[in-house]
Amino acid sequence: MSSLLKVAHEDKPYSEEHLDFTGLQPSFRVDLRRFSEQEYNKFVTMNTVSDWSSLSWKDVGRPYEVKANSKDRDQYEQEFGKSMSVHTSWQYFNRAFHEWFVKDVPTEQQEKKDAFKKSLVSFNPKAIKAALGDVARIQLWNYAHRIEDGVWDPRGKRALFEGLDVKKPRILFLGAAEGYEAMQLAAMYPGAEVVMVDYDEYCKTTRFQEFPETYPFLGHNPNTGQTSVYYKDDFNIEYVVDDIRNLDYGKEFDIVLSVGLLEHFPDEYKPEVVDWHRKFLKTDGYAIFTTPRNQFKSRMYYRIMADVMNHTYRELMTVEQMGLYIYENGFDIVQSGFIKVHNGVVAKAR
Repeated sequence: MSSLLKVAHEDKPYSEEHLDFTGLQPSFRVDLRRFSEQEYNKFVTMNTVSDWSSLSWKDVGRPYEVKANSKDRDQYEQEFGKSMSVHTSWQYFNRAFHEWFVKDVPTEQQEKKDAFKKSLVSFNPKAIKAALGDVARIQLWNYAHRIEDGVWDPRGKRALFEGLDVKKPRILFLGAAEGYEAMQLAAMYPGAEVVMVDYDEYCKTTRFQEFPETYPFLGHNPNTGQTSVYYKDDFNIEYVVDDIRNLDYGKEFDIVLSVGLLEHFPDEYKPEVVDWHRKFLKTDGYAIFTTPRNQFKSRMYYRIMADVMNHTYRELMTVEQMGLYIYENGFDIVQSGFIKVHNGVVAKAR
C-alpha cells in the first residue's frame, strides 16, 4: 500500500487503486472500505418499523434533552441576563466545533498529557482537574472522530443514502456547516448540483473552506459502473449564506438534506423544520434527515464535550422518535436506520 501512496497525486493522494484502504491522518481517518454483506449487517440497522401509521408516542417515548450547557453559553446568559439566541448559539458552536476538526490530534494528545504531568507538581486541585479534563476531551475526540470515525462515518452514511432513484440530482443542504454529507451524496450520485445553505458566514468561509482538499469520498462512476474516488473540488457546489426562511427557491430539488437540525428545536417548532424540507422538494423528491442517536455513549460524549458541543438546545433521539416526527408532519418514510452515532431517515412528501 505504501508504494501506491507514493505514486498518487499529492493533492489527490487516493484513487481507485486504494479501495478498501483505511488509515489515520493527524486530524481525521481516511476510509475507502466497502461493505461486505456481513459487515453491512454489523454496522447498519435498517427499517426497524414496518408500519409508521401504527406507531405512537406512547410506544416510542420522548427524546432525551441534553441539559449540560457549555461554559460559554452560561457565561453569556449571566452577562446579558437573557437566553442566548438560536443564531448566536449556532455561531458559538461552529467556532468551538471547528477548532477540533483542524487539530493535529496525536501532537495535541502528547501536549495535554505533558501539561497534566506538570499540573501534578503544582498540587493545585483546580489546575489538576482542568488538565485532566483536557486529556479526557482530546482522548475522547480521538476515539470518536479518528478511531471510530463516528462524526463523518462514511460507510454508515453511504448505507443510509444508497438506493435513491435520481440521476444528476439537485441537492439542497439546509444548515450545511462544512457540507460533508452533501459531498458524500454528490460522490454517490455523480453530476449532482449542490446548494449548501447556512446562516453563519463562518460555515462558508471557514468550516467549508477549510474542509481538507485531500479527503477522499467513495462514490460511483457512471461511465464504468464501478466504484470511484472523488474530492471536494470534483463537485459542483454553491454556498449560500442566508436564513432558511428567506430562501426563494421553488420546488426544484431532487434531494433536500439536513444533518443534525431537527434535534435543535423544541416540539412546537419541529413541524416548521420538517416543512422546510417539503417547501423546496420536487414532487417525487427525497427528504433526508439525520440526528444524533440516543444511546449511553452519546449521552456521555455530550456531557464530557459540553463546552464544545452544547451551545444550543439539543435532543438525542431514537430512529423511531425521529421518524415519527417526520411521518406525523406529512412525509412517508422510504427507508430509515441507525449507524454508529446517528439516525437517518429518507422520506417522500405525501
